[in-house]
Amino acid sequence: MEEIRFEVQGSAPDPYEVVFMKNSDHNLSAYCSCPAGANGQYCKHRIAILDGITKSIVSNNKEQVKIVHGWLKNTDVESALNKVRKLEADFDKTKKALSVAKKELAKAMRD
Repeated sequence: MEEIRFEVQGSAPDPYEVVFMKNSDHNLSAYCSCPAGANGQYCKHRIAILDGITKSIVSNNKEQVKIVHGWLKNTDVESALNKVRKLEADFDKTKKALSVAKKELAKAMRD
């Protein structure tokens, strides 16, 4: 098992610790000490690193983000992340369509 740790600056005064573990070629674990991550919920700090974003990292190992990003390929995490992104895109489309429909309804009621 390989492990990489990062310190990221979030909204708290002290940085959060984000840990990635490559358990196998198809399994990746990621943990964050932020309130959401500590409760096992969706955490933007882990996702940013998986996306290759380094701007919040305050530890001296930003170059290791590329390694973690490489671990993502063909894992259960990549599959779940792709599902979230697809649903987010679908949700955005639905929100826009709903907005248009509400405007059409409002216009129809004014006639």
